[in-house]
Amino acid sequence: MTTSWALNRSLERIGQLCREMPDDKELRRGVLAELGRTVPFSAFAWPLSDPESATGTSPMARIPCPEELPALIRLKYLTHEGRWTALMGQARPATTLLMATGGRPERSPLWNGLLVRYGVTDVLSTVFADKHGCWGWLDLWRSAEDGTFSEPETDYLATAAPLLAAGLRRSRAAQCRREAEGSGPSWQAVRKPLPPQAVLTLDEGLAVVGQTASASDWLGLLQRGPRPYEGIPAEVLNVAAQLLAREAGVDSHPAMARVPVGLGAWALLRATRMDAGRPGASPPLAVTIQECPAVERLEVFARCFALTPQQHRLLGLAAAGLNTAELAATLRIRPYTVQDQFKPIFAACGVRSRSALLGLALGTATVPADAGA
Repeated sequence: MTTSWALNRSLERIGQLCREMPDDKELRRGVLAELGRTVPFSAFAWPLSDPESATGTSPMARIPCPEELPALIRLKYLTHEGRWTALMGQARPATTLLMATGGRPERSPLWNGLLVRYGVTDVLSTVFADKHGCWGWLDLWRSAEDGTFSEPETDYLATAAPLLAAGLRRSRAAQCRREAEGSGPSWQAVRKPLPPQAVLTLDEGLAVVGQTASASDWLGLLQRGPRPYEGIPAEVLNVAAQLLAREAGVDSHPAMARVPVGLGAWALLRATRMDAGRPGASPPLAVTIQECPAVERLEVFARCFALTPQQHRLLGLAAAGLNTAELAATLRIRPYTVQDQFKPIFAACGVRSRSALLGLALGTATVPADAGA
């Protein structure tokens, strides 16, 4: 049993990692190493998420069943007990499989349909969310030889959750800055036009049954899955599984995700149900992948940099091309007030001009993010 003193010291180290590691992969690796010493586990899954839809992206995982990845993702999204979206906004944003099911894990579709076959005895689930959105979640698994998770261990993860939510949000903002600071004429030359919109069709078990010609180009830009699903990024499976969850009434968040794909470019993934081809047939799921529109990028950007709704609106109007006089007229304020309202946005985003702000937000910067006007 880990002592309270050890848990508190571990929380201090996690807070330090969140302050010192702006890269989300390095942050997650560092935190997982810390957790392994403090709250041992046999397997884990730690995706990031779209802050609005809470749909998983960019996963890190070590699981004993990579060959059943579609089934794992499908059941995770269809399981209400311990679901990350159910933990959002809770006083304790962490729970265990046994706590969530009242000691009856067979009530969990995820455990009953998959985890029991791999000897999993308990799962400790934590969500990393703040008032700006959901930034990811973490599942830690224990097998028979490890026992179950305790109340103090669950409280420990719940206490760490706000620290990690802030750290993951800052890591997304830092990624925007890194891409802007690396931009310029040479960067613009390297960045190629994104492929045209692609569509993949999936069956109820999340197996891909068809795709358009441009799909392979998009799949090459997204994070590769584990064997034997190297060619099917988890983002595709996640948005499809979220659609199943919506249809089943498990969750109401949209089945979509906005994902950085490098060099300042972002992809937008959405899942919809196709029309039935014949009476009685179950129509397939369709996942579309396209370049992320500016309005969608700005929505995520505003959350990453903790902008207020008014600041988000001002940024959107500026991105639409309005000058100072037009902004003042639209917002019914004086022109000098427009300038004043931009100042805290500049400070939050680490820029000193409107052009640098828009380049940072839209991934089109041609000057360093901190350059002057």
